[in-house]
Amino acid sequence: MGKQHQRIVVKVGTSSLIYPNGQVNLRTIDRLAYTLATLNHQGYEMVLVSSGAIGVGLASLGLTKRPAEIAQQQALAAIGQTELMRIYSQRFLDYQTKVGQILLTRDVLDYPVSRQHILNTIETLLGDAVVPIINENDPVSVDELDHHTTFSDNDELSAQVATKIKADLLIVLSDIDAFYNRDPHKFTDAQPIRHVNQMTPELEQAASGSSTQFGTGGMVTKLRAAATIMQANQHMVLCNGRDPKIIFQILDGSEEVGTRFGK
Repeated sequence: MGKQHQRIVVKVGTSSLIYPNGQVNLRTIDRLAYTLATLNHQGYEMVLVSSGAIGVGLASLGLTKRPAEIAQQQALAAIGQTELMRIYSQRFLDYQTKVGQILLTRDVLDYPVSRQHILNTIETLLGDAVVPIINENDPVSVDELDHHTTFSDNDELSAQVATKIKADLLIVLSDIDAFYNRDPHKFTDAQPIRHVNQMTPELEQAASGSSTQFGTGGMVTKLRAAATIMQANQHMVLCNGRDPKIIFQILDGSEEVGTRFGK
């Protein structure tokens, strides 16, 4: 990919931040902070879109099951977001990098005035070499009547952010290595698709026809995010976030990593 990508949005999901047993994956967070801080020091403008507020909230309270009630989920998000930012702030400071929190709802990006204020804030943070950490504002995100405040997921949020700030690249860190032609959890002959330059019905079928864990757990939403990015003539890479240092490999361009979307 090379140094032509100077403004980069990185999206990390809950599955990369929380262990299956519900504990916070400090190792991944530390490597993520190290990677983004290193690139920040090299002159890249780095933006992080991070999920994980509810997961960290559960861990903070010693809970393992996500509650069904919306108010309880939002309370957990309020607790978890504070703890998540504390961890991020601490880890990034270990690598001499400051972070700033931005919590968004859909209407903020939909309305021109509020959208411009957010873009101005992000530009100012990047100009000061501060890494913006963006998440949905879960405690207040509820759709009522025609007032739609929620994003469908943070894949969509990351694509919206990347297009609005005219990022050179969106990197989506997932729990799967690439986009496959069929569900690799069910078919041993599934093959990774390394480059997608246009959306096709076959790609949509490969995502929607997969198992519940593989499909609704991410591939359908990631394909939608990729479509948003490609419509804006931008680029996205989907790859495994087990070790965030994979971002170095993507930018070096020395080997094929994950799936690249865009011409």
